[in-house]
Amino acid sequence: MSTVTVNGGISFWHADQGSADPREPLPGDTTADVCVVGGGYTGLWTAYYLKKAAPYLRITVLEQRFCGFGASGRNGGWLYNGIAGRERYARQHGKEAAIRLQRAMNATVDEVVKVAAEEGVDADIHQGGVLEVAYTPAQLMRLKSFHEAELGYGESDRELYGAAETARRIRVAGAVGSTWTPHGARIHPVKLVRGLAAAVEALGVVIHEATPVTEIRPKHAVTPYGTVRAPYILRCTEGFTASLKGERRTWLPMNSSLVATPPLPAEVWEEIGWEGRETLGDMAHAYLYAQRTPDDRIALGGRGVPYRYGSRTDTAGRTRPATVEALRELLVRLFPVLEGTGIAHTWSGVLGVPRDWCATVTLDRSTGLGWAGGYVGSGVATANLAARTLRDLVQQDAGQGTATDLTTLPWVNHRVRKWEPEPLRWLGVHSLYAAYRSADRRELARPDAETAWVARVADRVSGRG
Repeated sequence: MSTVTVNGGISFWHADQGSADPREPLPGDTTADVCVVGGGYTGLWTAYYLKKAAPYLRITVLEQRFCGFGASGRNGGWLYNGIAGRERYARQHGKEAAIRLQRAMNATVDEVVKVAAEEGVDADIHQGGVLEVAYTPAQLMRLKSFHEAELGYGESDRELYGAAETARRIRVAGAVGSTWTPHGARIHPVKLVRGLAAAVEALGVVIHEATPVTEIRPKHAVTPYGTVRAPYILRCTEGFTASLKGERRTWLPMNSSLVATPPLPAEVWEEIGWEGRETLGDMAHAYLYAQRTPDDRIALGGRGVPYRYGSRTDTAGRTRPATVEALRELLVRLFPVLEGTGIAHTWSGVLGVPRDWCATVTLDRSTGLGWAGGYVGSGVATANLAARTLRDLVQQDAGQGTATDLTTLPWVNHRVRKWEPEPLRWLGVHSLYAAYRSADRRELARPDAETAWVARVADRVSGRG
């Protein structure tokens, strides 16, 4: 019996949970002590930690659609310790500063798990760690270099596996090695974002949904329904930042697409393994990310159309048939036992990419404007660290606290130049990802361990290298 594919509908995670009761839009002009723009992980965690630290604060969260509409409700469910820009921060601020940032990210995974338990948020969290595999000689070379680099940043509990050890965890076809870190967990993204929103409201934070913010300026968040005036306006809009006045070239909204299988039978899992329910990635240039879901599906993501002209973002999450087929082929290449298995759901979303691929958190003390994001696909955990850092920056500025370990991390107040104007932006991004896909094809076809030259060039041009 063939599987009917649901395309879009925001994401599988939203479809799995059904529609939530809508929150009221902003009723008119109002005031607050802090206004948070964006009802995803960054905005909700920021409101949570600020309200816990200072219960007297009047905090308003404005969300253009509903909480979790963006990347927070569409991601692959990876809660892990990766952070974008660490190597650049090591070059700019020294290796020890970057090690402190990495240690903060390692601890952030545990922080999210701890707070979810304390607040009674059942997000199907399973701390199985992160397994990243190599299935070509060139990938294996990069994997070993990556593993050694992580050890150099203090991750002494990371493990390197050969082919046999990798297969004992997950039997990926052709896998020749892998690296595993315990600093990772599988989550259900929408269960986490909805539980967090409920916890924030229980603390007394006001959330207005269906309230798009069109402009942010000092002490003002402007919407079609009224303006919120507050000493601190915190922009937590990630991949949707380009829709704000004056922000079109700030962070590029990069598209990512996912597919989910139907629940797989026990005999398939006997063939695949994956009893530890690790999150799964690889060392390809156009990398993949996957998880074994609580109801025994495989959800797998990767790049489809990387970018839409003019920094446009989609609404329904629909995915092109060619992208769905490419992801299905990737799934079968990893797990040949899935040949003939249909795709139950596919969806897409955007993530925020700065020009130098560095995640940042900032508070401009002269204006009260703050922001965090540019996570480049590592936002599930990074959003939590960013939120706690914004809390400390606001408290420091308001005279309610001093500098902390978080406010002195090297990503704080990092500035980056804007993306190029169109059509250069569109041409550049599509050319770069064509180069990465070409490099992956070359490496699959060749037995040598050299990274394809086209990928090295693309890394230098893009700012990833």
